[in-house]
Amino acid sequence: AVVSTQSTGEFVRALYKHGAIKFGEFTLKSGILSPVYFDLRCLVSLPGLLRDASTLLFTEAQGMDYKCICGVPYTALPIATVISVDQDIPMVIRRKEMKDYGTKKMVEGIFDAGDRCLIIEDVITTGGSILETVDVLHQAGLKACDGVVLLDREQGGSINLSNHSFNIRSVFNITEILEMLKSAGDIDDETVKRTLGFISDNQLFTQGS
Repeated sequence: AVVSTQSTGEFVRALYKHGAIKFGEFTLKSGILSPVYFDLRCLVSLPGLLRDASTLLFTEAQGMDYKCICGVPYTALPIATVISVDQDIPMVIRRKEMKDYGTKKMVEGIFDAGDRCLIIEDVITTGGSILETVDVLHQAGLKACDGVVLLDREQGGSINLSNHSFNIRSVFNITEILEMLKSAGDIDDETVKRTLGFISDNQLFTQGS
């Protein structure tokens, strides 16, 4: 696969242009007010960027040992699907709810017990969604100890995952995103300062916690 944007900086700017990265005042799932919000669900309507995201994640996973991949539902599912098709890698799907009919499987796909599965995620804050997916995959007989994420919000999610013996690699972190957008003139110093201040004041996990 070929990355259609000329650089990672242009990819990040395209995310910003299409509203996948927003600055302002947003209420997070936790109830906390955040000056930045990431919503990568729009990628399903932007096939070029969707492929770029998938290529970046696949490249980040180079050297990791896995036989299949699984996107954390729901936003990472189309990303994982593109990786699967473009790179000819088997994929499994983790259900968020068990069907009350048929096989009642929580993991769909063809795999053998003990197969290593790479987790694909769009954004991590606490890492909780990844850990939930890992637990479901483990119960189905798969081994899931490694993952790649497009964006790390740098609020302790990677530390939390490490504390659970899960190895995560990120394509970008929030500091890098801010630097790219500021260098391009898309955001000002005050936006950078406010966002980094929020991240610093809202660490959910710290080293050794």
